Amino acid sequence: MNTLTAHPSRISQYLALTKPRVTQLAVFCAVIGMFLATPELPDWHIVFFAAVGIWLLAGAAFAVNCLVEREIDARMARTARRASAQGEISVQQILLFSAVIGGAGMWVLYFLVNPLTMWLTFATFIGYAVIYTILLKPATPQNIVIGGLSGAMPPALGWAAVANDVPMQAWLLVLIIFVWTPPHFWALALYRRDDYAKSGLPMLPITHGMKFTGLQIWLYTIVLVATTVLPFAVQMSGLIYLASALILGGIFLYYAWQIYRHYNDMLARKTFTFSIIYLSLLFAALLVDHYLRF
Repeated sequence: MNTLTAHPSRISQYLALTKPRVTQLAVFCAVIGMFLATPELPDWHIVFFAAVGIWLLAGAAFAVNCLVEREIDARMARTARRASAQGEISVQQILLFSAVIGGAGMWVLYFLVNPLTMWLTFATFIGYAVIYTILLKPATPQNIVIGGLSGAMPPALGWAAVANDVPMQAWLLVLIIFVWTPPHFWALALYRRDDYAKSGLPMLPITHGMKFTGLQIWLYTIVLVATTVLPFAVQMSGLIYLASALILGGIFLYYAWQIYRHYNDMLARKTFTFSIIYLSLLFAALLVDHYLRF
């Protein structure tokens, strides 16, 4: 009986290494890219296998991240309960787990989708697991800005899966997520600043202070709202998307301004939560606008 009850717990520990909530948002953005890549409904086989392959490779990248940062995670209240931080899953087990699901994801994408999607997704894996996690994150407070490209790639991966190409429209979606990432992450870093101080990582609120970080959130949010207008400007989307982008952007600007001028931890937490809702609704608006226009 003890073995039976422990088994689901171990499965959940391995699943947690893949950071399911973050992975879900990445796959959601990739699926939106798949639907935007064609005026018709995409082949559901491609959508399914591309989503599975991207999920597996993203999960593998997050597992490597947990492995590399296991000692840092152990010092932070938010991450201390991860099995990697507590040593309940060994280094060898995490490496094997990442290799298995990452290899499976590459196989699915190469043989059941197309080679372009596999190579782009693999490059994204390297960008996040190696360049961001190992090289950038411990080296500079601008880590989330420079390394944000890997996290912004899902729409391009989805577009490549359906069209076997990555045109300018796909890179506009990447640009939106790229610019969205700093205000999204820095809101978290603000109200988790004590955790990050313990971690030893050079996060912006620790290296440059709260006020400076609040200013950066405000400035990046202004750039973000301007960036979200580009799909309408290049006639990739219509008025439904434009109205949605401006309304959502206005709310995000309000939160960002309040953080800069009247900071408190609850406000930063609400801003972080809204930023996730913002991105989801923005991409959903793109999808609705796409099919109503066609």
